Amino acid sequence: MVELAGIIILGIGAQWLSWKMRIPAILPLILLGLLVGPVSTLWTDGEKWIEPIYNEETGVGIFPESYFFYFVSLAIGIILFEGGLTLKRKEIRGLGPVILTLVTLGSLVTFLGAGTAAYLLLDLEVGVAFLFGALIIVTGPTVIAPILQNVALKRNLATILKWESIIIDPIGAFVSVLVFEFVLSNRGALAFTPHALITFIQILMIGLAIGTLAGFLLYFILKKDFVPHYLINVVTLALVLGVFVFSDIVATESGLLSVVAMGTVLGNLDIPKLRDILDFKESLSILLISILFIILAAHINISDLMLLRDWRIGLLLLVVIFLLRPLAVWLSTLRSDLSIKEKLYISLIGPRGIVAAGIASLFGLRLVVDGIPGAEYITPLVFMVVLGTVLLSAIIAQPMANFLKVSSKNKQSILIIGANAAVRLISTYLEKKGTKVILIDNNVTNIEKAQAKGLEAYSANVFHDDLDDLVPLKGMTHLLSLTGSPDVNRHVCKKYQRQFKGGTFRIRTGDDSDDRNAYFPTFDDYINFIETARDYPVIYELKPDNMDEMLDMISALRKAPNSISLFVLRKNDQFKLIPHDLSQCDFTEGDILVYFGKRLRELESVQETEKEETTTDQ
Repeated sequence: MVELAGIIILGIGAQWLSWKMRIPAILPLILLGLLVGPVSTLWTDGEKWIEPIYNEETGVGIFPESYFFYFVSLAIGIILFEGGLTLKRKEIRGLGPVILTLVTLGSLVTFLGAGTAAYLLLDLEVGVAFLFGALIIVTGPTVIAPILQNVALKRNLATILKWESIIIDPIGAFVSVLVFEFVLSNRGALAFTPHALITFIQILMIGLAIGTLAGFLLYFILKKDFVPHYLINVVTLALVLGVFVFSDIVATESGLLSVVAMGTVLGNLDIPKLRDILDFKESLSILLISILFIILAAHINISDLMLLRDWRIGLLLLVVIFLLRPLAVWLSTLRSDLSIKEKLYISLIGPRGIVAAGIASLFGLRLVVDGIPGAEYITPLVFMVVLGTVLLSAIIAQPMANFLKVSSKNKQSILIIGANAAVRLISTYLEKKGTKVILIDNNVTNIEKAQAKGLEAYSANVFHDDLDDLVPLKGMTHLLSLTGSPDVNRHVCKKYQRQFKGGTFRIRTGDDSDDRNAYFPTFDDYINFIETARDYPVIYELKPDNMDEMLDMISALRKAPNSISLFVLRKNDQFKLIPHDLSQCDFTEGDILVYFGKRLRELESVQETEKEETTTDQ
């Protein structure tokens, strides 16, 4: 009981520590697991502080061996189901050429290269070697996100790293499952015998068929409201576990493939309750991951760690980091507009994540039990790659960004509450200008539309959720609350006013009569804001030559129907909000007045006329 409670406490503590230190959670989880497991035997009488598998002779341990395996299998299945839920067809179709090539050609290079290197360097069975190659394909958003939160990269680099990690996670898991099934179908030789090939095809077809049917079944159940809202999450969990077990009974080792297929099918269907399922599965996955990685790392024996002292294994790690990753990036970016420095930075940032370590532990256990030669290398090898790449990325991410000059020059970042059409229009414009924008809304449809435009957006209730837990508020400059609810706008601005050095601003709604200097847009209310974006969804720029001309333009926009002045954009793409008292407005040469709505051509003609007169006088 003490050990089980200790694992949960340590796991959640490691999650909190990773959040506080803004590092990938996998790092403290694995290190803690190794500390209470194999490392602890160095100063005890050979017994681990936490022994996951129960030993009948000593009476020490938590799980009987078979139940330990079942728990790990089911937990990995749930995590992979969540990964399948996040794999969207529209995201793949909308990917840029670089990201698409990275997750296809780049994955192939890593798979073949790592498998070949492991086979040649360590003399492993071909199947085991290429299983290692498949396992280290994935990077994963859980390890990339903390790095991107703490390093202000150029938008194109941040986008590539972020979306590569999101898309490649379930793809890597899928490839790993396929290779694992093939290895087991022929017990490791990977020879194309008729029996091995037929067994593999059976597992593949049955796993995909059961998973696909289960996905559509759950879709039908949820669509027809056969389950009350409060039971949706637990019914989904029960069905996932049932599909996993049933698929394994029909075709041994097909359960993992089934739940990945089930999650992928469900994630690509139009289910209004999908957000609830995702939120529940995310919370459950955090708990399972916290437990899994401590017990999996603790299960490793000191003799397994001693395998890593072989110089050939160190060479394999160097090949993965400094040869295969750069080669995959270089081949994937041949026809891109990325500079050499940008390609080099992407090559150096390739940390492996939770899916790689988790599946490696499960597959390593299974293959060792089945007596596959060389299977004992799988878990320590993958853990070594995970720890090595995560540590390297965490250490060099910021210094290399500075050295290679790939950091974002624009230090401004804006948090916007609301993701309506007008907000999406403004946010897209600001992102193109280099300003980081994050959107928060409790309307799932608005969030999905924002994400479809490539914007960073999250669903949250500002009254119940702490935004600092959802997005990194530290370093953000402005907060704009642009919802139709005055209560939401006032609450957010009041609660977070001290955390934004550029200020907190809200849109005028109804009978608002508070400090006018806190409004954005300065001279318009929510209704006009929304209607103008609906009728005239275009942003324009005006370039005044002096302060008087800027004031005239602002005044003209203020009087014109369906035209709303937004802010001033300066030479370095820094935006400056327009004050309510125009006497406090300042002007710098090169300032651009930004507005949206109905185009005012008379202002543009005045500009051109004045410029022509100035040229003539000169």
